[in-house]
Amino acid sequence: MSISYKDAGVNIEKGYETVSRIKKDVESTHGPQVLGGIGGFGGMFIPDIGGMKQPVLVSGTDGVGTKLKLAFALDKHDSIGIDCVAMCVNDVICVGAKPMFFLDYIATGALEPQQVEGIVAGIAEGCRQSGAALVGGETAEMPGFYASGEYDVAGFTVGLVDRPKLIDGSKIAAGDIIIGLKSSGVHSNGFSLIRKLFPESRWHESFGSSTLGEALLTPTKIYVKPVLKLVEHYEIHGIAHITGGGFIENIPRAFPESFKAVVEKGTWPAQDLFALIQASSELSDEEMYNTFNMGIGMVLIVASENAGSILSELNKSELVGFQIGRIESRVAGETGICFE
Repeated sequence: MSISYKDAGVNIEKGYETVSRIKKDVESTHGPQVLGGIGGFGGMFIPDIGGMKQPVLVSGTDGVGTKLKLAFALDKHDSIGIDCVAMCVNDVICVGAKPMFFLDYIATGALEPQQVEGIVAGIAEGCRQSGAALVGGETAEMPGFYASGEYDVAGFTVGLVDRPKLIDGSKIAAGDIIIGLKSSGVHSNGFSLIRKLFPESRWHESFGSSTLGEALLTPTKIYVKPVLKLVEHYEIHGIAHITGGGFIENIPRAFPESFKAVVEKGTWPAQDLFALIQASSELSDEEMYNTFNMGIGMVLIVASENAGSILSELNKSELVGFQIGRIESRVAGETGICFE
């Protein structure tokens, strides 16, 4: 008695259907710099290094974490891909790099072409928002490894920056201003805690104009295009992406240990979602700022004389920015961040 690959749980025909479904979304991110098409052994991209003195490749990789559990429960898969792209491209712009291309990895127990189509549609949307080409990926069907209807998704991006324009924190000085860019919500961090606080039975509760589950699933804001536009016209001394570790871990990554960030609480509007999380968890302010973005998804560190102009430019775009603090010299025994 013969046993086929399909008998073992891998459906090759569904794989072909999946490729057919995602082709249009993938190709929507392509420009003349992409060689070949979907289905090759490797994604090919011609980088534009014209005018660069020392081109530097900057790479980033990440996943979405347990936020996926909400997507499974709510059967909503078209925004998770945006999160996956955002977590990667928002990292590489912290050194001033423009994302060139992106690759994804989706693994599931049983391939559902319509589900994967939704995931890739989100990935393609994230790539369009960031100006990156989706040049390839991998869809793995792994029967027995994932629960029915569940999957994992991760991504990888490569960006490019000219070394003389690298943002490495070396120009930061005492007196610099910290500008916070508004987040779209929780983004993609802290969901193991969130799921412990708010069980699935609460995800359909009303929350503002939506449900709690929908609010939590709001995709991560992609900051690439507005931030890179600022980089073209202003000298940005430092950038930090507020991801896992919140303010406390991420902001000090943007500057040398001789400085500290002084963050002034209350200088940006509070988001109801974080108030609900804190009230439900009774976490201290320190724990909240060490876990969540608290309404600020990215910070820019700039010279004080440029802060007003940069804020004005930001608020003309789809971003909203606030002056949330300053940089001071650090003395022995101090940490890299404090709050007022």
